[in-house]
Amino acid sequence: MDASDAIQELWQQYKSSASRDARDRLIVHYSPLVKYVAGRVAVGLPQSIEQSDLVSYGIFGLIDAIEKFDMTRKVKFETYAIARIKGAIIDELRSIDWVPRSVRAKARAVETALGKLEATLMRVPTDAEIAAEMGIAEKELHEIYNQVSFVGLVALDEMLSGGDKGEGSTLGDTIADRGEGPVAAFEVEEMKQILAGAINRLGDREKIVLTLYYYEGLTLADIGQVLGVTESRVCQIHTKAILQLRSRLAEAEREPA
Repeated sequence: MDASDAIQELWQQYKSSASRDARDRLIVHYSPLVKYVAGRVAVGLPQSIEQSDLVSYGIFGLIDAIEKFDMTRKVKFETYAIARIKGAIIDELRSIDWVPRSVRAKARAVETALGKLEATLMRVPTDAEIAAEMGIAEKELHEIYNQVSFVGLVALDEMLSGGDKGEGSTLGDTIADRGEGPVAAFEVEEMKQILAGAINRLGDREKIVLTLYYYEGLTLADIGQVLGVTESRVCQIHTKAILQLRSRLAEAEREPA
């Protein structure tokens, strides 16, 4: 029996009998996923946040994923689990309110400037134009991007939750059907369409960075090598893209139905 057959048998054993031993063996087998996700979330976080703490938070997400995973659906467990693990880490970070108020204020200021300029220019504004609108130097704007970067790295999972401490669905939650009613399902699908439209309006580099980071699983350093820029610059591009998306989603919510 090869390794994949052994894991499949372990899954069958756990789902048929809810065996604690089978569950624990599945946790051990998939535990590298937790370290992988924790490593990606840790990029850009303050040094006061230990990666070992992120791993601890993520283990709860892995356990939740194992317990709720539906083997009859055509979704790879790894795909489902990564979303759950990341969600658990982000939820814990939100609960300890790890983002300073000053950083949140700067992020909102950039979002406001982006929204105003896009409405006026009918295109994505340059960093120079954003800095001018805010009355600061372009170098200072880049420093703000760096400061709010760790806010942006988890922002896509906040997009469907209605705010920093929202209790709605995250992008990860939409991967598998959890028996939501038709109204909730429609709202999630509508938000996904709005988000997709907002992403399509981004500049080419922003779209590339989001695609490589969120869908291809590359690190910011890897993306820097692909684009031929520094990791810091990739972080700035990512942050600007996320702030643009947040601004556009906020605009969509204000529009009359």
